[in-house]
Amino acid sequence: MKIALYGPSGMIGKRILDEALLRGHQVTGVVRDPSKHSEANPNLFVEKGDIMDPDGVASIASGKDVVISAYGPGNGDVRRLLDAARSLVAGHPKRLIVVGGAGSLEVAPGLQLVDTADFPPAWKDIALTHREAMWIYQGADFDWTYASPAAIIEPGKRTGQFRLGTGQLIVDEAGSSKISAEDFAVAILNEVEHPQFIRQRFTVGY
Repeated sequence: MKIALYGPSGMIGKRILDEALLRGHQVTGVVRDPSKHSEANPNLFVEKGDIMDPDGVASIASGKDVVISAYGPGNGDVRRLLDAARSLVAGHPKRLIVVGGAGSLEVAPGLQLVDTADFPPAWKDIALTHREAMWIYQGADFDWTYASPAAIIEPGKRTGQFRLGTGQLIVDEAGSSKISAEDFAVAILNEVEHPQFIRQRFTVGY
């Protein structure tokens, strides 16, 4: 399949890139400065682009089976997530998969993780902004999928063993909610190849 990937050098995006190439897909990594990306792979193409440019999104999406956004604001303004969401929706790709946040997952009926009393204050702004961005994607009139990781996602092992859910936070027997970035990437590519959550949100955890 032909995939366009925004954010191919981030912690999650790099693992999505690696997983896609491992499976033999043709990936166009969309970056601001192609000169900083020199990975050699016959199925990898690096293209200059800006996720905040709807016309650029439309151009890059043309001819692609799916656009994946692993964009994150880094240390910048978290509200840029909303600008990126509006741009991606305006670019109207054939199909879009977005790496989102876990804060909007429910931990009890009607109670989302970000609204719990013990949610870490340092994460609150970005979690709330991810939730707003999700609402933007939910209004799109094309095939979108919003992928929420577990509460904790960090580099680890690729096991291929995890659980999928929709709106509820996945926790293990000890009450922890975790997923490795590698296994999250596996779940993303599984969804690329075998869609289960068109115009839906899904989540991944152990």
